[in-house]
Amino acid sequence: MRILLYLMKVYKIGLIGFSIGGQVFHAPFIAGNPALELYKVTARKQEQKDLLARRFPQAIAVESADDIINDPEVNIVVVATSNDVHYSLTKQAILANKHVVVEKPFTNTTREADELIALAERHGVLLTVHHNARFHSDFKTVRNVIETRGIYPVVNYEARYDRFRNFLREGAWREQAGPGSGIHFDLGAHLIDQALQLFGCPEWVFADLRTQREDAQAIDDFELILSYPKLKVSLKGQMLAKEATNRYALYGWNGSFVKPGIDPQEEQLRAGVLPHEVKDWGQEYESTFGRLSVIEDGADKQKRITSERGSGQDFYNNLVDTLQGNSSLLITASQARDVIRILEASEQSWREQRAIKIKGELIAY
Repeated sequence: MRILLYLMKVYKIGLIGFSIGGQVFHAPFIAGNPALELYKVTARKQEQKDLLARRFPQAIAVESADDIINDPEVNIVVVATSNDVHYSLTKQAILANKHVVVEKPFTNTTREADELIALAERHGVLLTVHHNARFHSDFKTVRNVIETRGIYPVVNYEARYDRFRNFLREGAWREQAGPGSGIHFDLGAHLIDQALQLFGCPEWVFADLRTQREDAQAIDDFELILSYPKLKVSLKGQMLAKEATNRYALYGWNGSFVKPGIDPQEEQLRAGVLPHEVKDWGQEYESTFGRLSVIEDGADKQKRITSERGSGQDFYNNLVDTLQGNSSLLITASQARDVIRILEASEQSWREQRAIKIKGELIAY
């Protein structure tokens, strides 16, 4: 084993952004992969530097993105910044011949996404987007229910990302007006990616996008309807849900499946728990298991469905496997680009108060 570890290529990662995204969703999984080294991290604030030194003492704190992108030792650049600089930093990293991981949403426009995809192909580097919600326990469970035809055929699919915060966070870029802001780009991007994974390209999109909190400048309530020939997909999110709502609901000819609760990984990560140090990482509480209610052989049957285990580590495991030539990317830049196209269509739908035809416009589905 020691010989294998010694011979293993270790990829040095430069992490741009050490706010919640970098601290919680990237650094812990990078640190837990033996083929990856958290080499450099942008940490400008003193509290960020202190946290980095405490949790990841091997990493070097730097002041700017240039300190990472221009370093010949860096193999992979992770862009975990505000949405407004995803495009510019990713382009700069690709031009420096680095492999790139971009936090979702990929870009603010499909034009930017298409340019980056073409640029990565020309430079022969990997480009992927961190749609980590694919590896959440709740979504993995829902996917299993659909694939095993626990509900068949599904005619209504509902997914929600509800939170309660009836005030605005001072200085929070997600709550400021501008391209890429608002919870539809933040939380909605997850739900769209999941829906496309399950059902492919819809025929059309209709959206209701609102600002509901006092003095809100960015969207804080959304409902997107993706229409398929025999299926309606409803994706919702809001910031004023004081009572817990079901995360997912599936309705079909033979019954329904509802799933409360939320994947536990974020809670564990925010508490400073590292995935590779926990035996039951990503395991949900039994109280949040979903309920399947169906008719079988003319009789009503109900049962709790044990949730799949969350596995956020699969993202970086797959990245390493792909770099080593043993796999292909689970999350392609083209798939992430199509999420942006749905978001663009959603904003157009609300602006023009009509459904927007989307069939034929996606490139990965």
